[in-house]
Amino acid sequence: MSIFPTSVENFHPLDQKGEVPGLGSSGSSSKRRKVRKFGHVAFRPLMLILILAILVLYLHSTQLDSIDRRSLYWSVIRSELIQQLGLTLISSAVVTVLAVLLGILLTRKKAPVANSVVTALATLGQAAPPVGLMILAALVLGVGARTAIYALIIYSILPVLRNTVTGLNGLDKSILEAARGIGMRPIQILVGVELPLAVPVIMAGVRTAIILNVGTAALATFINGGGLGTMITTGIAVDRTPIIVTGSVLVAVFALALDWVVMVAGEVLSPS
Repeated sequence: MSIFPTSVENFHPLDQKGEVPGLGSSGSSSKRRKVRKFGHVAFRPLMLILILAILVLYLHSTQLDSIDRRSLYWSVIRSELIQQLGLTLISSAVVTVLAVLLGILLTRKKAPVANSVVTALATLGQAAPPVGLMILAALVLGVGARTAIYALIIYSILPVLRNTVTGLNGLDKSILEAARGIGMRPIQILVGVELPLAVPVIMAGVRTAIILNVGTAALATFINGGGLGTMITTGIAVDRTPIIVTGSVLVAVFALALDWVVMVAGEVLSPS
């Protein structure tokens, strides 16, 4: 028996969609990728809702006294959440803008020395213990939310700066040469080619910075900066486990929720 086709009509190396038989269709593969991507994006909110539901059940099943209830009023929790959100979003927004601009400047050809100096300074900022950095900032600038924001910026700038430099320096040089070859100016190459291609790496740094800011913002309570850390320190001071558990869970949920938002934003902004 011959292993070769007996006629041209029976020989179909490609099916009508241009795909090799037996290897599956690219359409179904793309559909599977979309399903996996959707599941990856949708899983986090469902998990956070489940965690909050478990927290509510825990509080309802626990005997709470007047001290517990006073600290767990919705108005109190909402106020601390808003403070935490303000501290985190303002510091993260400033860090993102500042670090990306610095990263762009440091990846230009005329800034090799500045690259080393700025990266070393940013490394020193994150090497300091967050509590010590917060208190040191308070000694210099006074207590309050503004001082806490300054400390958060110093503490979290390194991941975004490092990832911006890595993302821009790691681009395929042939792509940049092709952009120059078609007459694009340096600013057009930066905005239209370099930054879009470096977005996944930059957003990974932003996600790290946000996680750092959420956790460190909880320490702002030590310098009268507000935030969810107030609930935790109150629970420790009055020795009330429900207050401590609630504050700790809310900080974790808050961090994971913001990380999810940045992850989705990175998926949207990344070139397909």
